Amino acid sequence: MPHTNQKSKSKRRRSYPEEFKQEAVQMLLDGHSAPSVAQRLGLSGANVLYRWKKEAIGRGGPAARTLDDRIGQLQEELRRVERERDILKKALAILSRHA
Repeated sequence: MPHTNQKSKSKRRRSYPEEFKQEAVQMLLDGHSAPSVAQRLGLSGANVLYRWKKEAIGRGGPAARTLDDRIGQLQEELRRVERERDILKKALAILSRHA
């Protein structure tokens, strides 16, 4: 039985346009899971999306601005929730004294 060279049958690395990469990363930042985005777009796996995301954030493109905006929103929400928690703690302390 002759030995076949597996390297000759190896896959070529696909290249994607920058706009495609940005849209894929945006889907990831919008809350879609990496495996679902990869499957929808016909990518080989989720790791490529994570690499694109890291590259986009590194060069400060639209994905980085979106991420910064999202971080700001989450920080505001965290402060609001902490204030609500503190109010509820005080209310519980007051009500437990009267019981």
